[in-house]
Amino acid sequence: MEVWDQKLLWALMFLLTGAVSQQVNYPPSVCGVEGSTVTLPCTFTSNNIFMAGTEVIQIKVIRVRWCRNHPVCQGSTPSVFDSKPPKDSIPENRNKPRYTYLGDIETNCTLQIRGFSKTDEATLRFRMEVNHTEGHFTNQSGVNVTVAEETPMKIQSSRNHEELEEGGRVTLDCTTKCTFNQINVTWFRDNLPLQESGHSLQLGPLTAEDSGNYTCALVTNKNTLSPPYALNVKEREGQNKMLLIVSVASGVLLVLLTLIVVLWIFKRKRSSDRNQSAVGGQVQRKDPETIYSNVLLTSNPQRRSRVQGPSRAVEDVSYTSVQFQHKKQDRGVAPMEDPVIYSSVTSRG
Repeated sequence: MEVWDQKLLWALMFLLTGAVSQQVNYPPSVCGVEGSTVTLPCTFTSNNIFMAGTEVIQIKVIRVRWCRNHPVCQGSTPSVFDSKPPKDSIPENRNKPRYTYLGDIETNCTLQIRGFSKTDEATLRFRMEVNHTEGHFTNQSGVNVTVAEETPMKIQSSRNHEELEEGGRVTLDCTTKCTFNQINVTWFRDNLPLQESGHSLQLGPLTAEDSGNYTCALVTNKNTLSPPYALNVKEREGQNKMLLIVSVASGVLLVLLTLIVVLWIFKRKRSSDRNQSAVGGQVQRKDPETIYSNVLLTSNPQRRSRVQGPSRAVEDVSYTSVQFQHKKQDRGVAPMEDPVIYSSVTSRG
């Protein structure tokens, strides 16, 4: 009786926890551009326990698979991914390992396809296998994957037709006709490549340098270059007035500083001239004293006989100059004129 009560309790818990509802959640139909990377987000839920008659079995996922165009994805069906491939199985993508499983064996079943091409168009299905054969599950609805034609990309802005001011933010998305989850693109501003490679370009806080024509294209296909998207960033209201005020104030300050420097230089020069004048007034004259002496020599008879004239009173006069230089003495008095002494000497024979 106790055994039946325990089984009944397990069955009740099984129902209350919703473990009977195994499910796989696929994304909507996905399309991708040739050469891009497409990601298929996926989640799944498995039973925790399984009732096999009166036996309660603990459920544990031991294997996950992704298949193409197969309703159940079981047995020897080729798969694009298999966590535990049989030894005799040949994976479909063995020679083209472009499919990468990004999930686990618990809840995440995300699949990624790199280098997307026309051959990848298919209906993909996920299958989980557990430690009991009756617990395996495949969601047969699957996800349809298609390839878009080679068309130019298109840039969409999060701030359509709105004026963008400095300090704001904006997000530019590189898109195409079909929806996809992940692509690697190259961004350009005024035909110059940017470092960003994701399909979304986030800009902000905006400055005037962010203005320009933006374009994007797939990294692997430059023929998908989008038409240019013009982004204009305007200065904040009142910023021009503030710049004008600052410019005028700076100019006035510069003029005042220049005037102060000129006045200071002029004052220094004038003071220097005054000092030189004061020093020059105390310089004494260095002219030596000069004595002039006039000597008349008539002792020479021949010369005396050459003197012509009615009167013998006329005398020959000869001047000679004798200079005497005194030692310089600084007595702190004003210089006087050098004394001049004239002396006349008459010699008669």
